[in-house]
Amino acid sequence: MKTICVIAAYNDAQYIGRVVNDAKKLVDEVIVVNDGSSDETVRLAREAGALVATLAINRGQGSALRLGTRLALDRGAEIIIHFDGDGQFQAKDLPKFIQVLEAGQAEMVLGSRFIDHSTMMPATKKYLLMPLARFFNSLFGIQLTDPQSGFRAFSRASAAKLNWQQDRMAHCTEILHLAHSAGLVIVEVPITVIYHQYGQKLSGGLKIISDTLLAKLNK
Repeated sequence: MKTICVIAAYNDAQYIGRVVNDAKKLVDEVIVVNDGSSDETVRLAREAGALVATLAINRGQGSALRLGTRLALDRGAEIIIHFDGDGQFQAKDLPKFIQVLEAGQAEMVLGSRFIDHSTMMPATKKYLLMPLARFFNSLFGIQLTDPQSGFRAFSRASAAKLNWQQDRMAHCTEILHLAHSAGLVIVEVPITVIYHQYGQKLSGGLKIISDTLLAKLNK
């Protein structure tokens, strides 16, 4: 099954070459969506062998992944994987997602940092993400260990159904809400995330909640 890895990147010159090189060994194609970077992200991604699309301004990760997903569908992807360009996700986890989808065990696969506790997470991030997970599970009637994970994969048919509108922090939750509403079978697999810096501030978590609530009220 043709597998395309879609990478959203914003000023990720320090990591993007290695990220693309590692990913392309395990998938058929890599698409990098440059989200208005001002550094060498575009050049280094192309040199590493990625197809690069560029947003003229920084629109946000949700917008970059939406464009990348549409491009992957246009290029005949049967499996589409969302990945980050900052070197925190590990390419060695990619086969877990592909195997689940190829076996027909799910229509969407979500990476979880909490299933086997292999991720050494900064305490500030851990104690923010766990209440967020409970909040979103309750709000949307889902049961997932890591609903804010950005490492996810879709079958072609599933990706075509999900037209999320959130450009920034709330896109993770909107994607899950749309998937759940469409009745997609979602499976979580364990992933390891390597944090380069201490994570999300409280203000970031509050912004995710406010964006999500506004989106829900406007439906």
